[in-house]
Amino acid sequence: MVDAPAAPRRPPTNAEVLGNREFRVFLVGNSLFHFCATSLTVMLAFHVYELRENPLDLALLGFVQVIPALTLAFHAGDVADKRLRRGLVTISFAALGFVALALAVVSAAGAETIWLLLVGGFASATIRTYENPANVGLEAQIIPRHHILKALPMVATAGRVADMAGPVLMGVLWAQVGAGPTYGAMAILLGVSTLLVALGIAQKPVPEVEVGLPPLQRIREGWTYVWRNQVLFGSMLLDLCAVFFGGAAALLPIFATDILEAGPDGFGLLRSAIAAGTFVAAVTSIYAMPAARAGHALHLIVVGFGLSMMVFALSTSFWLSMAMLFLAGICDGFSMVIRHAILRVASPEHMRGRIAAVRMIFVASSNELGAMQSGTMATLIGPVRAVVVGGTITVAVAVVIARKMPLLWRLNLHEHQAEPIDKQP
Repeated sequence: MVDAPAAPRRPPTNAEVLGNREFRVFLVGNSLFHFCATSLTVMLAFHVYELRENPLDLALLGFVQVIPALTLAFHAGDVADKRLRRGLVTISFAALGFVALALAVVSAAGAETIWLLLVGGFASATIRTYENPANVGLEAQIIPRHHILKALPMVATAGRVADMAGPVLMGVLWAQVGAGPTYGAMAILLGVSTLLVALGIAQKPVPEVEVGLPPLQRIREGWTYVWRNQVLFGSMLLDLCAVFFGGAAALLPIFATDILEAGPDGFGLLRSAIAAGTFVAAVTSIYAMPAARAGHALHLIVVGFGLSMMVFALSTSFWLSMAMLFLAGICDGFSMVIRHAILRVASPEHMRGRIAAVRMIFVASSNELGAMQSGTMATLIGPVRAVVVGGTITVAVAVVIARKMPLLWRLNLHEHQAEPIDKQP
């Protein structure tokens, strides 16, 4: 099933978008899940280090958490395209709540070990791997086509607030009452989000799929569709290269300590500048989404991200560095919303899960391998040169993709439709 062409109409108001009861339920339930999932990831890292104060334990946790996205994502996407998506999302929310509850019981009993925490990290990452494609598909079944450009920025903004507020509030709770009650609070909130989705959203039909197609062929069909689609593949490639080459988050401790001499307080402010910029962009996009020239905007945003990181690397002024990271966060926030909208309008209904799985692999690869690349380059040529080179490559990649993928460059989100499989080049 492909979204029907959108008839010309007046853009919906925020009130009209929020008038959709199922969207309101999804917005709240999804935000609660983000709040708890991000908190669980951050607090698990803190708990792992607190046990033995061994940095290698954090490396092990990161390793077990990235394995599911790289090995199970394609299967998760295929499942999301063959099953009832509301049911999959509900099960995922409940399963993560069970993990939090198990951690609460183990912590309250004082029986936590590094291996139990690593198992918890692997389990939570596996659940999120299966939740993401199903969530993307369910979201598309809830939000009407003509509400996309208003609703998706709301989802992004609420998710960003949840991602930022969750670790802070759970960290404060941890300091006051300890690990067990903190994990218990996450379990309760995940229980609430599970009930919201299960009771507040009607069951949606299973997408129309070709009966009898072998699983591996279905998975290959999803990857091939993305590979041959300039809009989908180009937007994912832009994001991967920007994060892999242009991101400097892994090097912020070096800049804060050795270059800007700002200490731990300065490091915290630098990290918050990126988050603040992303949040401002997400909120702004609700009212000023560059939909008609989304392709132009996406490329220019990636160029702006690369340039801001280059200036940041060369800066010896703390406040200029803060400003550049804030600008980079703004670029990242707008890019996030535009790419989210692209995923919706460019994906056929029956392939949303598999396409979301491909995106998940791109994101996991860029985040983990990007941090490794930044550290390696900083070791070889120094942190300043490493970030400057990365920013330069990011700008160059945006220029090359604009020339090689003209459909993405000319993208208009108001008019774009998912390409039928038999009409792809």
